[in-house]
Amino acid sequence: MPANTTGSSPKKKKSRRLRLIVIAVVLLLVGGVGYGAYWSISTVRASFPETTGSLQLKGLSGPVQVKRDDYGIPQIYAGTPEDLFRAQGFVQAQDRFWEMDVRRHMTAGRLSEMFGSGQVETDAFLRTMGWHRVAKQEYETKVSAATRKYLRAYSDGVNAYLKDHQGDALSVEYAALDFKNDGYKPEKWTPVDSLAWLKAMAWDLRGNMQDEVDRALASNRLSAKQIDELYPSYPYSRNKPIVQGGAVNEVTDEFDPKGTPAGSTSGTGGTGSVDGGATGAAQGLQTQLSSLSKTLDDVPALLGPNGTGIGSNSWVVSGKYTTTGKPLLANDPHLAPQLPSVWYQMGLHCKQVSSACPYDTAGFTFAGLPGVVIGHNQDISWGMTNLGADVSDLYLEKVTSDGYLYDGKQVPFTTREETIKVAGGTSRKITVRTTNNGPIVSDRDDELAGVGKSAPVGSGADDVAPDRGDGYAVALKWTALTPSNTMDSVFKLNTAKNFSDFRKAARDFAVPSQNLIYADTKGNIGYQAPGQIPVRSKGDGRYPAPGWDSRYKWSKYIPQSALPWELNPDRGYIVTANQAVIDKKSYPYLLTDDWGYGARSQRITDLIESKVKDGGKISTDDMQSLQMDNSSEIAKLLTPYLLKIDVKDDYVRQAQKLLESWDYTQDSDSAAAAYFNAVWRNTLKLAFGDKLPKELRVKGECLRVRPADDSGPLEDLNGNTRLVRECGKRDPDMAQPDGGDRWYEVVRKIIKDPKNDWWKTAGTRNKPGATNRDELLGQAMRAARSELTAKLGKDINSWSWGRLHRLTLKNQTLGTDGPGVVQWLLNRGPWNLSGGEAAVNATGWNAAGGYDVTWVPSMRMVVNLDNLDKSRWINLTGASGHAYNAHYTDQTEKWAKGELLPWAFNKSAVDKATEDELALTP
Repeated sequence: MPANTTGSSPKKKKSRRLRLIVIAVVLLLVGGVGYGAYWSISTVRASFPETTGSLQLKGLSGPVQVKRDDYGIPQIYAGTPEDLFRAQGFVQAQDRFWEMDVRRHMTAGRLSEMFGSGQVETDAFLRTMGWHRVAKQEYETKVSAATRKYLRAYSDGVNAYLKDHQGDALSVEYAALDFKNDGYKPEKWTPVDSLAWLKAMAWDLRGNMQDEVDRALASNRLSAKQIDELYPSYPYSRNKPIVQGGAVNEVTDEFDPKGTPAGSTSGTGGTGSVDGGATGAAQGLQTQLSSLSKTLDDVPALLGPNGTGIGSNSWVVSGKYTTTGKPLLANDPHLAPQLPSVWYQMGLHCKQVSSACPYDTAGFTFAGLPGVVIGHNQDISWGMTNLGADVSDLYLEKVTSDGYLYDGKQVPFTTREETIKVAGGTSRKITVRTTNNGPIVSDRDDELAGVGKSAPVGSGADDVAPDRGDGYAVALKWTALTPSNTMDSVFKLNTAKNFSDFRKAARDFAVPSQNLIYADTKGNIGYQAPGQIPVRSKGDGRYPAPGWDSRYKWSKYIPQSALPWELNPDRGYIVTANQAVIDKKSYPYLLTDDWGYGARSQRITDLIESKVKDGGKISTDDMQSLQMDNSSEIAKLLTPYLLKIDVKDDYVRQAQKLLESWDYTQDSDSAAAAYFNAVWRNTLKLAFGDKLPKELRVKGECLRVRPADDSGPLEDLNGNTRLVRECGKRDPDMAQPDGGDRWYEVVRKIIKDPKNDWWKTAGTRNKPGATNRDELLGQAMRAARSELTAKLGKDINSWSWGRLHRLTLKNQTLGTDGPGVVQWLLNRGPWNLSGGEAAVNATGWNAAGGYDVTWVPSMRMVVNLDNLDKSRWINLTGASGHAYNAHYTDQTEKWAKGELLPWAFNKSAVDKATEDELALTP
């Protein structure tokens, strides 16, 4: 594994890229493409930021230096915190304002103002949840005075840039937007715009909301026993939790003795037991909660897919096991691939670090948000992975036109009217109704109007809704809809000096609930689980709950002092990769039962333990290599059974032989990895797909983009044709399960039972069904051979995993739904990737839709606490959001190969790495 390969200079590539653009534009003009006249070279370059010389920035109290390295990564030096964050806003607007503008319109439910009528339904749903309203409440009542001051300074910096830049001077996307919108002009940036982005991230990492809906849908066709088989319990004995008998504070006086710890609740949850028999409740559900499921699945289209692969890796190793003698800390959050990347690398430095100006930090930021989200300062480093706590519930509500029922009394809705403005169209007004459990999300679509009718809230003796035939509305209760001061936590993390400061910062980190790992320059390593995590008075959140019964309310949040933590565990390392935080038998509260199942975390643990065995030491190179581990845990389980199948057909036998000497590593050039993953996908389809309720089969990738009314081809973005992703349509032969590590556990539970009912299939007139495990696996092997022959060719020697497993980076707006020529100009790729689903190198794919990469390690970092200047980092794309800038995707090739860039931190190292310097003056 190469350690630090810098490769060709991005600047040397810049002129070649521009020459190609010139040729492309000329071809467009000569070819008479309608949009070509707008895409002049001046338009292409108009938005490139000024990175050298001197610029005036109103509001500064003193000069600020912005030093960029050869990859355009900025390090900012200022005399005060206000100047620092004002400059951060200005610089991020230089590189990423289009991304920032789209994000704030999304979080405010105002996408229709930019893109027309195609976004009205998404806007209506987002307005119903009210992310921007909650962010406004946070700014006005929750965050500290210092945080408000820094948010204002950041906004001032963004607005200083906007004052002198409009249209194509902001980004080339605004030139394209003129086709549709007749001169759209962005508004001034506000502190609330920054805070609202935290809600979007919380939505992406919201926990088990989809599982809650899916279990309810599954009860239409499957028994409670079958549902439990599809959602197996966490394998604590095999895959270690994060905190292994470490420190968990005794519950202090914050504990409310009147509340019942959620962990003490037994049974299937807030809806009682769910009988999968042909009850009216289960039958009615098929056409109702399914529409809510699709809405939940469609809303985060601009954030990326939500599923079992969404998570992250992080681990920290104590100095007693490292070659440096000080801790090494690694982190790679797994999110949807986006162009530009969701992350923006940056350093924020006070010229003189003091109590008045305490910032000297660097790492990964969000464009639109001040401060550093993940990274290090001069004393500590921290990383994050998704904790996955159950922080949302769906409540069924008995409603009338006047209100809803609660404990036998009629209660009026809290209502508000929202106006959705539509570019090139007529505004739409909606009324948002809210109960004490949250907003009514079933109001937002004609199909959702009847959601909850005959919903499964129990059956027989456990039926808590005997009058279910009257039907229900559905309300969403979610911690992110309660104002919090998470933004305070970001600034506190940036300035923390020790583990005590780190834990105090974590107390404010309300949403999304994250695993926070820690290391410091003095040699300590640690972990803290933060977040607002509800305690349910009754039930466990696995199914929709009866909103009319106060016994199912959230009684409180788990006290922060009672959340799990560790400091310097004897084992010498801490691994967090979305596995269980702590064994539920030893913890009084229920965090969730829907953990990631630990395939990645245990693989990381095993590799660390094998490396330090017999006195071995771990280096920075080792940490980097571990991030690229491609081993498949499901292949280790399933391949021995596949090799025992007596294959009669030589055509299939050729493919089977690929597995004989395979080491389960999913390198991009591996033919065996290609064949195994095709077998795995077909195994899931045969064993489970046809047995699941049809509502759960509408999963997977969008097949194409079409006009909403199917009236004709994709012509433009003029508002007359509503463009939508046709995510609800799918090939009926696709496998239904997504193939994540939950399915690893499902198969593990039945693999030694060759006559288990899941292995049996019905068959057809021309094709007999399987009667046992080996017959089904044989069918999957034949199907995979045929599938890969069609996709990759008859010669198995030409097969490779990377040809199936490809990443295409798409501009998240016009690059996805824009005219074809705009998509061609804005998008990049494909790249053939190694790795796979639930591998440490988590280039995830959804078995319901194919093998294309749907989530990725969105960045990677390895922090060296012995010498911070020897730390390393990489971003998925690049610093710039401008499609033809040298830094648009200049890190992607290295990212795909597993390379990392040098990460200069101290001023002498930054000065040495500086290529461009910009002075910002008052």
